[in-house]
Amino acid sequence: MASALRTVLVVGTGLIGTSVALALRQHDVRVLLADRDQAAVRLARELGAGEDWQPESGPRADLAVISVPPAHVATELLDLQQRDAAAYYTDVASVKAEPIHRAAQLDCDLRTYVASHPLAGRERSGPGAARADLFLGRPWALCPTPEAAPEARAAVLRLVELCGGNPVVVDAAEHDRAVAVVSHAPHVAASAVAARLADAPEVALGLAGQGVRDVTRIAGSDPGLWLGILSGNAAPVAEVLEAVSRDLAEAATALRSLAGGDGTATDDITHLLKRGVAGHDRIPGKHGGPAPAYVVVQVVIGDRPGQLARLFQVCDEVGVNVEDVRLEHAPGLPLGIAELSVQPDAAAVLSQALRERGWQVP
Repeated sequence: MASALRTVLVVGTGLIGTSVALALRQHDVRVLLADRDQAAVRLARELGAGEDWQPESGPRADLAVISVPPAHVATELLDLQQRDAAAYYTDVASVKAEPIHRAAQLDCDLRTYVASHPLAGRERSGPGAARADLFLGRPWALCPTPEAAPEARAAVLRLVELCGGNPVVVDAAEHDRAVAVVSHAPHVAASAVAARLADAPEVALGLAGQGVRDVTRIAGSDPGLWLGILSGNAAPVAEVLEAVSRDLAEAATALRSLAGGDGTATDDITHLLKRGVAGHDRIPGKHGGPAPAYVVVQVVIGDRPGQLARLFQVCDEVGVNVEDVRLEHAPGLPLGIAELSVQPDAAAVLSQALRERGWQVP
C-alpha cells in the first residue's frame, strides 16, 4: 500500500497550509507551494516552507494538500485532478460535508480524495503566523468517502503522522455537527461578547482583566475567513447558537427577577453555572482523557527582556515541569503575574525555590 510521501503539493499558503509545509520540511519532504496570492507564496518560501510549484514542468506530487476556504475546495480539487497534479488529494478545510457533496456534483475522482481537517489554529492568520509544531498532538479528522481507495487513505494518514497529528476517522456530517459545538459556535459567541466592548465606556475597558481576554481571544480572527467557515456549516452552528441563546435568555430572565427581589431566581442561575462547570470538566487534557488537576503558582514578573527565561531556568534547576503558563499584565505598570500550572506535589518545591532566588510569590 503506497504511503511514502516524497513530494507534496500545498495549495494555499495561509496559516494551515504553510504550517503543513513547514512540518513536512522537517522530515525532508519536498514541498511545492501554490497560491493565487504571490506575496503569500514568497513569504512561505522565505520561511523555508518549500519551493514554487511549476505546474507545467514540475514533478507530479505524491499528495496534494488543498488549503483553501471550504467553498473553493471542490473546484480546486477538480482543477488539480484535471492537471494530474498528484496521485492523491486531501483538503484541510474546517467544514467537510459540503465540500465532499460539491466534489461529487463536479464529478471529481473520489477514489483519490480523502477529506481531512486538522483541529489546530491560531487567532492570527497568514503564512507569517505558521508554525511547524502547530499540529503536534492535535486531533486531525479524516472523512473518507466509501469510494476512497486504501492507498489514498494511507497517503493522508502518512501526512497526519509526519505533521504530528492524532488521526480521528469520522463521518463528514458528524464532523460538522461536532465542530459546530467545539469551534464554530464558540467563535460566534466570543464575537458577540467582544462586540459589547466596541461601544463600552473607557472605564470598563480600563477594568478589563484576564477573564474577558480569555473569553474574547478568538474573536480577533479574520472575519472574512470565518464567514466562509460559518457559511459552509450554517445549519449545525445555528442549532448550537439557538441552544446557547435559550440558556442566555433564561439567565437574563432569572437575573431580572433577582433584581426585582425574587431570591428563588438564584436557583436557575446556579443550575446554569453548574452545567457550565460540568461541561468545562469534560474538555480533555493536553494528553487526552480527563484534564488533570494542576496547582497554579503565581509569580510577579517584570516587563523586561529575559524575565521568562530566568523564571523557566528556576523550574529547570529544581526539576519542575510547567504544564501550562499564562501571563496577566498589570495595566499601567511595568510588571504582571505569571501563572505556572504544575503538578500538586511540585507547587511547594517551586514556590520555595522562587522565593529563595528573590522572586515575589504571592
